[in-house]
Amino acid sequence: MSQVQTGNQVHDAAVKASYGVLQVAVSASGVTQATVNAAYLAHYRTCLASAIANGCGTEPFRTALNTIGVKA
Repeated sequence: MSQVQTGNQVHDAAVKASYGVLQVAVSASGVTQATVNAAYLAHYRTCLASAIANGCGTEPFRTALNTIGVKA
């Protein structure tokens, strides 16, 4: 994933922090596919919530959620 840079520092920081949590979750030893799926779901939901709260574009996060089968 490329780094998100919207110019909104609060949102950019939230996305960066969430992505860090995602990376830790998916690179853990013995990680299962269910864990990976849950980590991505949590990440995209966090990003979407931040985008809404901070008045940023939501489409990339809605699309990502839709791609993994979650209606956003």
